[in-house]
Amino acid sequence: MVTARRPIGQLFFLIVSIIGVAISVYLILVHYDQQNVPLVCSTRGFINCESVLSSPYAQVPGTTIPISVPGLLWFLAAGGLAFVAWNGRSEIRQLLIAEVIWSGLGILTALYLVYVELVVLHTLCAWCTALHILILTLLITSIFQLQGASSKEVEEEEEVEEMLPL
Repeated sequence: MVTARRPIGQLFFLIVSIIGVAISVYLILVHYDQQNVPLVCSTRGFINCESVLSSPYAQVPGTTIPISVPGLLWFLAAGGLAFVAWNGRSEIRQLLIAEVIWSGLGILTALYLVYVELVVLHTLCAWCTALHILILTLLITSIFQLQGASSKEVEEEEEVEEMLPL
């Protein structure tokens, strides 16, 4: 009987994605229902979530949609990739490559948003920073998983070569 091996890295990737979804949902609720959902964050000094979240950069350009909506969709897609890899064929190299690419796109977006916070707004949002750290964590995790899969493939190829007669 063959048992499916569920890599801990994919489970970790999935859990981090779920945390990102939760924070994104919270920020969306704060945006649309400020009367019933208070913003729990500093509103004075360098860490000032209210200042960041009320800036024009906190919305998708040209809309009134909070930037946390695309963030939510990003984390849902990341979680979906992790779920498929964890629940199914985690050995599929294409899924690991997709996770690296997806995380890379996420970190590029996060770097732009950090630039806006630091250089343009001169303030940071603690919730946004938490999301950026989660994205960085997913990028690092995906790179290590892909690297681990690559070294495993090399080991398997070497084992096959040793079995072949010369």
